[in-house]
Amino acid sequence: MPIIKSAIKRMKQTIKRNTRNVGIKKDIKTATKAFVAAPAADTLSKAQSELDKAVKKGLIKKNTAARRKAGLSKAAKTAGVKLATTKKPAAKPATAKKTAAPAKAAAAKKPAVKKAPTTKATAAKKPAAKKTTK
Repeated sequence: MPIIKSAIKRMKQTIKRNTRNVGIKKDIKTATKAFVAAPAADTLSKAQSELDKAVKKGLIKKNTAARRKAGLSKAAKTAGVKLATTKKPAAKPATAKKTAAPAKAAAAKKPAVKKAPTTKATAAKKPAAKKTTK
C-alpha cells in the first residue's frame, strides 16, 4: 500500500481506468458474440460501433479495430448479411434566379471587415538557414 499522496492518487486512478477498460472490452466481446450467434446488419453495426468507441477512448489501436472490423465484415459477407443503407432525401432543384439574387444581396449587405490576425497565424516559423562548414 503506498504512503506518498501522489502514489495513492495514482493507484485510485489506475483502479478507475482498469474497471472502465474491462467494461469496454466486455461490451466488445458481447457485441461480437451476439453477431457470431446471429449474423444480422444491426448486430454487425453494434459490434463495429463498440470497436470504434474503444479506439476513440484509446483502449485499442486503430489498426487492431480495423482488422477486427474487416473480419466481422468478411463473416457477414459469407453469412449473406445485407447492410442497411440509409438514403439521403433528394434536394429540391432550385432555380438560378432564386439562388443568384440572395447571394448578390448578401454580398452587398455585408461590409468588408477584416478580422485581426491571430497570434498563431502570424507566428509561423520560417525554416532555419543551413549552416555551411568549410
